Amino acid sequence: MGLSTHVLDTMNGTPAAGMQVALYTTQDESATLVNSFTLNQDGRNPDGMLYDHASLRVGTYRLVFDVAGYFKARGVALPEPNFLNRVSLDFGVAHADQHYHVPLLVSPWSYSTYRGS
Repeated sequence: MGLSTHVLDTMNGTPAAGMQVALYTTQDESATLVNSFTLNQDGRNPDGMLYDHASLRVGTYRLVFDVAGYFKARGVALPEPNFLNRVSLDFGVAHADQHYHVPLLVSPWSYSTYRGS
């Protein structure tokens, strides 16, 4: 239970190790930084859950993934300006007693996400 994320690099078929991610709480148009971290070798937060079961609250959140920085660090030649820079996912938690997993599948030109388990 709680909140977690996982990023897969679909261009290379690997976890997105080394990608920078930031987590925010949001309200209306304002966002407050909660945590920023670098994904581990499995494409996950090295500290585990972003919020554990006891800390997750009903509300709105934003995850921001530094896609361009990640692919540039991997040596991918990106055009200027690059197609994707940062991917920002705004989502809501309606049931704090459930697990919310927010995976990102990403390449330099596309991404997809869903509510995982």
